[in-house]
Amino acid sequence: MILDSINRTNDIKEVGAGDLDELAQEIRDFLIEKISVNGGHLGSNLGAVELTMALHLAADLPTDRIVWDVGHQSYTHKILTGRKDEFDTLRKYGGLSGFPKRRESNCDAFDTGHSSTSISAGLGLAKARDLAGEDYGIYAVIGDGALTGGMAYEALNNAAELKTNYVIVLNDNNMSIAENVGGMSSYLQDIRTADAYRNFKMGLEDALNRIPGGVAVVDRLKKYKSSFKQLVVPGMFFEDMGITYLGPVDGHDIKAMVKVFKEARRYPKCVIVHVLTHKGKGYAPAERHPARFHGAEPFDIETGLPAVNRTKANYTDVFSTVMCKLGERNEKVCAITAAMPDGTGLKRFSRKFPERFFDVGIAEEHAVTFAAGLAAGGYIPIVAIYSSFLQRAYDQIIHDVCIQGLPVIFAIDRAGIVGADGETHQGIFDLSFLSSIPNMTIMAPKNKWELSDMLKFAVKLGSPVAIRYPRGLAYDGLEEYRKPIIYGQSEIIYEESEIALYAVGSMVKTAERVRMTLKNEYGKHVSLINARFVKPVDKEMLAYLSKQHKLIVTMEENVASGGFGEHVRAVVDEERLCMDVIVCALPDDYVEHGNVAILAREVKIDCESIVEKIINETTP
Repeated sequence: MILDSINRTNDIKEVGAGDLDELAQEIRDFLIEKISVNGGHLGSNLGAVELTMALHLAADLPTDRIVWDVGHQSYTHKILTGRKDEFDTLRKYGGLSGFPKRRESNCDAFDTGHSSTSISAGLGLAKARDLAGEDYGIYAVIGDGALTGGMAYEALNNAAELKTNYVIVLNDNNMSIAENVGGMSSYLQDIRTADAYRNFKMGLEDALNRIPGGVAVVDRLKKYKSSFKQLVVPGMFFEDMGITYLGPVDGHDIKAMVKVFKEARRYPKCVIVHVLTHKGKGYAPAERHPARFHGAEPFDIETGLPAVNRTKANYTDVFSTVMCKLGERNEKVCAITAAMPDGTGLKRFSRKFPERFFDVGIAEEHAVTFAAGLAAGGYIPIVAIYSSFLQRAYDQIIHDVCIQGLPVIFAIDRAGIVGADGETHQGIFDLSFLSSIPNMTIMAPKNKWELSDMLKFAVKLGSPVAIRYPRGLAYDGLEEYRKPIIYGQSEIIYEESEIALYAVGSMVKTAERVRMTLKNEYGKHVSLINARFVKPVDKEMLAYLSKQHKLIVTMEENVASGGFGEHVRAVVDEERLCMDVIVCALPDDYVEHGNVAILAREVKIDCESIVEKIINETTP
């Protein structure tokens, strides 16, 4: 196999030109095999195989720098930079990350994980290069989906003023996670189809062929500046900004891309190379269902079906069902997503109520302010965004929603530890950054029924609400505990004395195990309270618990700094309540990728770690 010869950076340069297509196929087979076992981003990587190979052939790594937007398409890059043998550890604890990591390789120029960042980061690297008086290539790869994010345009505006070389590679597959939306998508589609260009080219060529000597002129023009495309310049949007546009070029033609990348490197300014690729290329199930294979769970290669059939609903499924019911009952309810109708569970709502569903693209800031406008206009927008992506709209939550007290509901999916995607995707900060905002109410359900009840409650509240829930199967325990939700009130599940476990959302399930361990192994008397509301903190409940308990243990899947436990401790101090507080939360650090259970143990929010902490701190 040719792939066997790829063991170090730049080994691809020793592969003969006639063998490159075969190497591309071997890389695809390798990716399908490994991702089918470990899971990961399949469609985006299959579509970028030849593009990555061409960049590695045109560039001189690690001297030249490649910045990958999001980075979920960097698997081929990892293979070509000597990490092929580590792919069995992909996305596992202590193993290879699913995203670029500078600590993994000096060929990873910038850590990424969120969208629309590569042009800004690459521009910074280009400026640093120039300030240091050096001369090497900077290539920023960005998908057309990422161009729905406003940060990309801020960077393009800045890059247009650059007086030295900087190459932006637009990887255009007409997809983000779902299909792209908006004006830029339409503009790029016009370039892809290029009817006007083709008609012009064919008409001009026919006319020239009919005059004496015209055939020779046509031949010369075809050889000049990538043929007639440079006469028409389909990318006038970029040209008008002052950025040289080259393309479109076939993103699966390695020779053509190498040629245009080398040409782009010669310009003394910012250049954008428009590359057309096909998401999921080479694997039929991924080509047919690109959204499903964006972030794939382990699957059967022959059929493309998941290796493990899910028989129970996850929290996203529950949210999806409740949203449809809310839409039926209240014509004011609207749904908003930032390019993730499938991932957030809003696909069904979009089909039933298309006029009240809005996919704004990868633009979380716009999503929140747009929702504020809907709310000011008398509607009830529910904004479904992953926890780690919501933090990108922090200013808009404060300035456009909460200052005005508008009834925007934030459905925060993937809250807490999410696992294999790692530091950039762990949803471990939302309780901290949201609880500091006046007028914000924060809730977290203990099980699937409570998520339904909280959404219905939020629709009626008439003010900003955030409901956070975790990734994974929805907890179906404690069904019998379904006390009606009353604003600001928590729920007693088991009432005893001595120790009170005060748990937030997903940690209620863990608290049940902690309680039984403390009772059965240590003979402790333990109460269990479901917080329900992170903000406001239930002061009356704390006062009540202080009469029977010497210790309260807060449990949350969020960093300790600014989290629920800190707010509980502040109330206990302010009210001079007679009980100690132990805060069980995540440390002031980032959580790497890996299995959720392993990570919970490492950050000490698993049952055994919490029990050990309680016993150690209560034993004289």
